[in-house]
Amino acid sequence: MAKITTREKDYSQWYIDIVLNAKLADYAPVRGCMVIRPNGYAIWEKMHQALDGMFKETGHVNAYFPLFIPESFMKKEAEHVEGFSPECAVVTHGGGKELEEKLYVRPTSETIIWSMYKKWIQSYRDLPLLYNQWANVVRWEMRTRLFLRTTEFLWQEGHTAHETYDEAEVEALKMIRVYQKFAEEYMAVPVIVGKKSDSEKFAGALHTYCIEAMMQDNKALQAGTSHHLGQNFAKAFEVTYQDRTGQQQFVYATSWGVSTRLIGALIMAHSDDQGLVVPPKLAPTHVVIIPIFKSDEEKKAVCDAAYQIKSEISSQGFRVNVDDRDQFKPGWKFNEYELLGVPLRIEIGPRDLAAGVCTLARRDSGEKTTLPLTEVSSRISGLLDDIQSGLFLRAKARMESHIFNADTYAELEDIVKNEKGFSRSHWCGSPECEAKIKDATKATIRCIPLDEPDESGECVVCKKPSVKRVLFSKAY
Repeated sequence: MAKITTREKDYSQWYIDIVLNAKLADYAPVRGCMVIRPNGYAIWEKMHQALDGMFKETGHVNAYFPLFIPESFMKKEAEHVEGFSPECAVVTHGGGKELEEKLYVRPTSETIIWSMYKKWIQSYRDLPLLYNQWANVVRWEMRTRLFLRTTEFLWQEGHTAHETYDEAEVEALKMIRVYQKFAEEYMAVPVIVGKKSDSEKFAGALHTYCIEAMMQDNKALQAGTSHHLGQNFAKAFEVTYQDRTGQQQFVYATSWGVSTRLIGALIMAHSDDQGLVVPPKLAPTHVVIIPIFKSDEEKKAVCDAAYQIKSEISSQGFRVNVDDRDQFKPGWKFNEYELLGVPLRIEIGPRDLAAGVCTLARRDSGEKTTLPLTEVSSRISGLLDDIQSGLFLRAKARMESHIFNADTYAELEDIVKNEKGFSRSHWCGSPECEAKIKDATKATIRCIPLDEPDESGECVVCKKPSVKRVLFSKAY
């Protein structure tokens, strides 16, 4: 059985141990890349399915755009290309010949999409365009970690076009709230919704909204972003439309995305020293049933009962696995499914069958309960709901207990340097004060929270007036 390094001993190694031993991903032969294994991809499929439904409910449709982007496109939006150029992979040869124009391997798709929007948008009647694509992207990361930061990763990227600034702003805010709902209701991960400082915003955006989560080592993880791009890309690609008065206007834009780093967030928010913990709404398998037997006669009896339970639970739409392999002992299987994070485990042996009961174990708490066989199928839905809500409430209580008001620079420094959690501190808005904190502590402004009231105070660095507290933290 795989050994998992404890969180207390080495949090980073604990994370990698879970990714590798729960068979979520493995290192690829290409530096910085990963192979997403079936266990990990099954979680991504559940995320994909849930998010795709939420996007479509808000009026968005899926499309697909090329992986390769002409160099001239990347250079049209100067701030954008400057922000991404260190991370770009560039193709210089194809078909055995040097290309007339270099091609960038997609780091994000604003430029290629806006070159097409120029063809498709002529009038206000063509707006809004509410497009999303599911794709892979390449960013040449120097320091990589499975799921959290890899050279190639999977994501979705929404790209929308609007008549007015206000419409684009509504869209950007709407989509960050969609991400918040997904994180909290599906991932069971509480997040703080906020706006990025100018130094932390997306390259080429007017401003960026984000959701920030707290991991169990008290560091922040940016789990999703939504950008109001203004007219920057429309001007770069000359995307105009005839407005309702007959005048030509530049289009307003947004983009928004989440990636497979959400799987990393899921692992670090909920898992423990026994292995992976997966919220039921994203679990590839909801219930595993383990028949316990010593003889062929016992095996047939308990397996018949196990498959009957499976049939009853599966009919409710839950995914159930019966592990009737006889080359592994029950204890080995118990540990295996704890490592894999299956929310519920049912154990049934000859004595249980004779008594008309089984044992049910919860992955989140380890609690075991004896249930009559006649009650199992009726209890599963409620138990899974309880696990889902319990994981969220546990993570929320933990996050809230690790956010501290810091009114002096010394207090802020103590919180972030010692990784106690998030420092909620006043900031005057100057990039100089922001940079001083980052240089000294490696903490960044994670966000300016949207759901917290304004509050007058003094900047923790320069003592100039501040109208609101912001969150500082080290981050992944």
